[in-house]
Amino acid sequence: MAGLIRREDIDEVRSRTRIEDVVSQYVQLRPDGVDSQKGLCPFHDEKTPSFHIRPHIGRWHCFGCGEGGDVISFVERIEHVPFVEAVEILARKAGVELRYENDGRRERGDSGATRQRLIDAHRVAVDFYMAQLASPQGEAGRRMLDQRGFDAAAIERFKVGYSPNSWDGLLKELRRRGFTEREIAASGLASQGNRGQYDRFRGRLMWPIMSITGDPIGFGARKLSDEDNGPKYLNTPETAIYKKSQVLYGLDMAKRAISQQRRIVVVEGYTDVMAAQLAGVETAVATCGTAFGSEHVKVVRRLIGDGADPAAGVILGSGAAYGGEIIFTFDGDAAGQKAALRAFQEDQAFAAQTFVCVAPEGMDPCEVRMNYGDEAVREMVAARRPLFEFAIRSVLTGLPLNSAEGRTAGLRAAAPMVASIRDRVLRGEYTRQLAGWLGMDEGTVRRAVLSSGRRPASGRRMEGGQRRPNGGAQDGQERPAPVLAPRATVRDPVERVEREALGIYLQLPGLAGPAQMDELPSQTFTVPVHRRVHEAIRATGGAASYDKRVAELSAKGVPLEKAEEAAAGWYVERVIENADDVVGRAVAQLAVETLPESRPDRVERYVWGIAVSLIRQGITRQIGDLRSRLQRTPPDDPQYSALFSRLIELEEQRRACDAQIE
Repeated sequence: MAGLIRREDIDEVRSRTRIEDVVSQYVQLRPDGVDSQKGLCPFHDEKTPSFHIRPHIGRWHCFGCGEGGDVISFVERIEHVPFVEAVEILARKAGVELRYENDGRRERGDSGATRQRLIDAHRVAVDFYMAQLASPQGEAGRRMLDQRGFDAAAIERFKVGYSPNSWDGLLKELRRRGFTEREIAASGLASQGNRGQYDRFRGRLMWPIMSITGDPIGFGARKLSDEDNGPKYLNTPETAIYKKSQVLYGLDMAKRAISQQRRIVVVEGYTDVMAAQLAGVETAVATCGTAFGSEHVKVVRRLIGDGADPAAGVILGSGAAYGGEIIFTFDGDAAGQKAALRAFQEDQAFAAQTFVCVAPEGMDPCEVRMNYGDEAVREMVAARRPLFEFAIRSVLTGLPLNSAEGRTAGLRAAAPMVASIRDRVLRGEYTRQLAGWLGMDEGTVRRAVLSSGRRPASGRRMEGGQRRPNGGAQDGQERPAPVLAPRATVRDPVERVEREALGIYLQLPGLAGPAQMDELPSQTFTVPVHRRVHEAIRATGGAASYDKRVAELSAKGVPLEKAEEAAAGWYVERVIENADDVVGRAVAQLAVETLPESRPDRVERYVWGIAVSLIRQGITRQIGDLRSRLQRTPPDDPQYSALFSRLIELEEQRRACDAQIE
């Protein structure tokens, strides 16, 4: 079958790729015990982090939506690509040369172009446009950039280019580099006319738009001449790799600072991003020809680790305040006020931590830098104001608050806005502030806010005004129910010990071997799904197969620590392959959930204690069975003496276990 990558190459990609390095490009991860990290799930909307990764075994699992897998499946899901392309993406980053079955042929998507080919076409376009900006034809573009304070180093940093004013300049270059007509059409770099394809962008300044991982996926193009009858800005159309509602310009360069500072500054244009980042506001980004929407919200919340729940009045800390800061830059004019009101009327996804900064004299960040320098840009951002304050005071602007009629009109306009604030603490604070701004009695204002009605807290707004219960799937997909209940809800001590033992068996096979877990019979596990998981592990070869894999890798010269890490991921992957769907999902969950004991100096003792407890539970069950048989056996029965002797033996074994656990 075309498209099959050799198994050993896939294993090599997994072993060379650190899952935490890949996941952290999309999600802010925080330590959660030894070799465990967690963050907000990128595959469903949530307020409390339930997405966990285990770096040493290369697995991820979300305990909220039930999804999980290895680093390859993560790339499949997050980039919306098939398995082969996910492997290719990781192989390219890890420096692994892939070999394919059937003479290296591989299948392509319906468009005739793989994701990587589309990215490669954009890489060619980036280089082509940059070269054209440096040519005589690019003089007008260089002059515009210079007038806005961008030197050659800035142009190089942001890879700004120029599209020549011709019909097929880029087309010729792409064809020369081996791209097919179907690949070029799928890339969005060309348009289709009656006579065939022609360059989509002509005679414009070109800003490459990168994915969060730094791959070029589209362009923003500004016209340079009034003779150009097209729009001032022209963007790449929607393609397989470019979805404008999910993309933020500059995010690839800003993401590290965003995660570290837990702050993001949303500006309005490409030059604003350049100006802000060059001025030291490293967290500046911009939308690409669309309003800041719900998909952007998801991206930002994952990066800043926004775990606050405004509906419940929960605010995380201060400074990197309230779980992070989202700062919008708006003009101080009517258009800016309208934009602020639109942001206010969103679903308050950031509620307690959203701010607005307004530049002096209605300037944008690029103009502030041109006129007043880098420090002025930083001061503009530092002087941010809470979005709620800005929006509420905007509706009061222009009202004659020195008259009773004006104050009444202001109260009627602002009270519903205050009532809509989901954070109860903030709602009360803004009720008091509104009374001060209006010069009215606080009790009167409070009653007006209360009568305006609160937004129900039992659900969240969906598109079209519908509502869904909290925690509902964002994308409408049916989520597989977790096979195992959350461990914190397990009260039966027998079930808890069995579960912890399986977690050890999967996560710490190097310690499970000495604890003799390979010798345990299936009857040791009484919970049916636990028994099936144990059987799947045994079918793979148990901890002994892990030891064998470590030895094989070490024999090839792989350092011991690296060999153990690669073998751990390989081991879990093989167990999942040997299991059916239900057991495979249980294994994925057990392989990632945090073990109760995480201190390195206590882990070995913990493993031994669980193994002994598991054996003790089996002995206790046998003792119960024997006592039942003895009660049914007459004392003069020949078997009675043997049964009693066996009972004494088991009691001694249980006492020995107790001594080892203490």
